[in-house]
Amino acid sequence: MSTSTRWHGAFGWAGVQPRPAAGRLVHAFIGAVFGIFITGFVMHRWAAGQAVSVPLLVAPMGASAVLLFGVPASPLAQPWAIIGGNTVSALCGIFWARSLGDPTLAAGLAVASAIVMMSLLRCLHPPGGAVALTAVIGGPAIAAAGWHFALMPVAINCLLLVAAGWLYNLATRGNYPHHVRAVADPATAPAAGYTMADVEAVLAQYDELLDVSSEDLDALFRQVEGRAYRRLHGVIRCEQIMRADATTIAPDALLDVAARTLAAHGESLPVVRADGHVAGLLRADQLAVAAASAGQDATVAAVMDAAPCLASPDRAIDELLPILSGGLHREAVVVDGQGRFLGLIAQTDLLAALWRGHIAEEIARHAG
Repeated sequence: MSTSTRWHGAFGWAGVQPRPAAGRLVHAFIGAVFGIFITGFVMHRWAAGQAVSVPLLVAPMGASAVLLFGVPASPLAQPWAIIGGNTVSALCGIFWARSLGDPTLAAGLAVASAIVMMSLLRCLHPPGGAVALTAVIGGPAIAAAGWHFALMPVAINCLLLVAAGWLYNLATRGNYPHHVRAVADPATAPAAGYTMADVEAVLAQYDELLDVSSEDLDALFRQVEGRAYRRLHGVIRCEQIMRADATTIAPDALLDVAARTLAAHGESLPVVRADGHVAGLLRADQLAVAAASAGQDATVAAVMDAAPCLASPDRAIDELLPILSGGLHREAVVVDGQGRFLGLIAQTDLLAALWRGHIAEEIARHAG
């Protein structure tokens, strides 16, 4: 057991967080410096020569920067959460401060109503609670600003901070605003064994907000499934199970030639140009549908799937399982780095390889 695992086991009740990577800390440090500097600099340049009584940079922006640069993948750190959450919280604080006058009672109602409004507007952002409190107890200048406080400085601060965060992540090739990056294939096929509806149904059972999106969980589960499969069965590459001798057809072949070739060699044909590059994939069901309306001079290029599932020869076959079982693709065309044809993997080839791995595992388990 590693030291970090023992530490977490001993102090997990206290919510001790995992130690971040050094690169992540450097990225957050530089980002926070840049974000707060840009926000403050622009605000002071804008207000130069003007009589401004309210703070040009409100303290809760520091908390927003922690989320934006420290945990940029969090739903709580996304642009709508920062801008909408802080602004609506400021409005809540201003409302109760002006309605009650007594800051002791208004403070609690401001924070509580900010939580409710942010949740209803789907922009929950923890620093919003500090913004609501600032609107109540921030002093005479903020009180005198009234409703304008929500726009200047709060909303403008948020817009500048989010813009700085976006520019910084763009320059450093970060992922903000956060979106789920494709793990194995851009195809939106469901993972083996579960669907996104399953993920969302389980999340709905939790009576609390989990600081992770269903899309991130889906990407995580896919990686976990792949890692578990490789641990149990080892890594099987596409080049080990592909059919390198699969029959191909040219894109300019006539449909009647394609029909005879399909009848003799199977349900699908990789469409390969004269230079060896893959142009698409022709399936028997596509040809049957197109043959009724196509003319006598129609060619394969007119009816083929021009965007088949492509795989490199060193790709692990477990990555193909959710793709070939999702209904969009039934075959994977194996190509080299230049897109030249190397082989074909059908659903049956993939299932046969997975079954052989399962049998080998059972034999090894019983022998042991």
